[in-house]
Amino acid sequence: MSNGKLSYFMNKSKSLKDRNFDKTIKIALLSSYTINGFYETLKVKMSEHQIGGNIYVGAYNQYNQEILKDDSELYNFKPNLTFLMIDTRTILGEIFYSPYSISAEERKKNIEKKFLELKNLINIFLNKSNSKLIITNLHVPTYSPYGLYETKTEYGFHSMISDFNKRLEVEFMKNDSVYIFNFNQFVSKYGNDNIFNIKQFLFGDIKISLDYIPFLADEFLNYILASLGLSKRCIVLDLDNTLWGGVVGEDGFDGIQLGSNPQGNAYVEFQKHLLALNQRGILLAINSKNNLEDALKVIDDHPNMILRRNNFSCLKINWSDKVSNMKEISQELNFGLDNFVFFDDDPVNREFMKSSLPQVHTVNLSKDPSQYSIILQNLKEFDTLKITKEDSERNQMYLEQQNRKELQNNVVDLDDFLKQLELKVSLKLANEFTIPRISQLTMKTNQFNLTTKRYQEEDIEKLAKDKDFFVGCAQVVDKFGDNGITSVYIINKQNKKEWIIDTFLLSCRVMGREIEKAILSHIISDAKNNDVDKIYANYIPTQKNKPIENFLSNCGFKHENDSWVIIPKDDFKLPDCIKLIEE
Repeated sequence: MSNGKLSYFMNKSKSLKDRNFDKTIKIALLSSYTINGFYETLKVKMSEHQIGGNIYVGAYNQYNQEILKDDSELYNFKPNLTFLMIDTRTILGEIFYSPYSISAEERKKNIEKKFLELKNLINIFLNKSNSKLIITNLHVPTYSPYGLYETKTEYGFHSMISDFNKRLEVEFMKNDSVYIFNFNQFVSKYGNDNIFNIKQFLFGDIKISLDYIPFLADEFLNYILASLGLSKRCIVLDLDNTLWGGVVGEDGFDGIQLGSNPQGNAYVEFQKHLLALNQRGILLAINSKNNLEDALKVIDDHPNMILRRNNFSCLKINWSDKVSNMKEISQELNFGLDNFVFFDDDPVNREFMKSSLPQVHTVNLSKDPSQYSIILQNLKEFDTLKITKEDSERNQMYLEQQNRKELQNNVVDLDDFLKQLELKVSLKLANEFTIPRISQLTMKTNQFNLTTKRYQEEDIEKLAKDKDFFVGCAQVVDKFGDNGITSVYIINKQNKKEWIIDTFLLSCRVMGREIEKAILSHIISDAKNNDVDKIYANYIPTQKNKPIENFLSNCGFKHENDSWVIIPKDDFKLPDCIKLIEE
């Protein structure tokens, strides 16, 4: 990701050519202050991530008018994501300069009034638009007219602004259409005197220094990547001089650096942050040239090792090259190379990975291991707009997957393997508990996905409320554990006699177990009970969904014009190995 000066992005944007990107999005930028150059910077950064986008920039400090007017250019543009950048001076007005000209009680009433005005504006926007809204909170200045006495003052200047921010956070915490960008934290990260340039402010109401527009654009880009389902799923790690200091094959178990001294503590710190990501659903894997026994002894027995064997979903500890190992990890975990982030201290290995597998995000590690944890914390590749129950349990699910593979390797017949799994598929309706996961699956599932239509949570909510549509999902459980919600199907029932399968997908985690046929048998049975004459479906091929290419034909669908069709009155048998449960 480029982090050049604003002039670089201004010039680069002029040379951008129209391209057909796989991912596209419509972005609206509203602001209470001048944001010259933000459009160009965001456009370039999106293109660097192979994202095409139309960007609408609202007029200077006209966000109120844009939101309140029914036929404004904002609503005609119909954005997918809208960024609303507000600042403390604009919101507080003259009270920003003279907060103590009124009493503490009046300050509280003023903040409540300002908050309710903004809350009302946000709700108006949500009622008029299908866009997600990302709004910046207010920066708490380092300055106070009361100086040292600020903290001794009831509901002082800083407390007013902090209270406003807290109200904003609490009000929209459970609203999946509104996200609060912590602009106050952004200023703390880069420094108040860097972000706010008084000369630029006085010259043109520029409240973010031009030099730091690219950094703020980076932060906003994370929302775009997350909204498009482009977050990474797995961190692949080298061992020697990456998870511990030294080479275990040469230095031995007792000779490596792991805790006990500043150098060793750096690796412990790195592992602690890796563990935190693992616990929220980011998978970990090992790709190391090493002696297997030596490496596993450290992982299993070293007293200062934070990550243990059960934290890793895949282990490639051998003498094969790192690129071959990475391909095998991708195959075993069953998702594409563009889902991986690679950490390796060796610049030669990193360059080999970059040149051979550019889809993998290879991290440029510092020679100083104390920086590893900082580099990890600054990575935004794992940002997501929602962390679901399935995310937090993902590591355990992949460990259970290893048990399934072991069983499969020990039986000679697929039918016997499936029967031994004791599969149960529970069909569920779309509701407040399942909608976040349903949306997530539509955004991220590529391989076994008929149409690869992408739906945000608010889209699923509307479909679920529409009597002409049915939105369902399936939870898969077997004797090794709960795979969670791993399938989604959306049926268009507008024509009472001819249903259309709008969406049909299955997570790669449960492919190859006849689950898709069990779900299809339910759809066909439901259609039959409702006197439906035909069920139509479409397969829209992409670069990644070849695994579902023959699904319709294998299940008895016949090609008719540009679609596939099946007659519900014809028998479609539920696979013997699966128990289907309707909830």
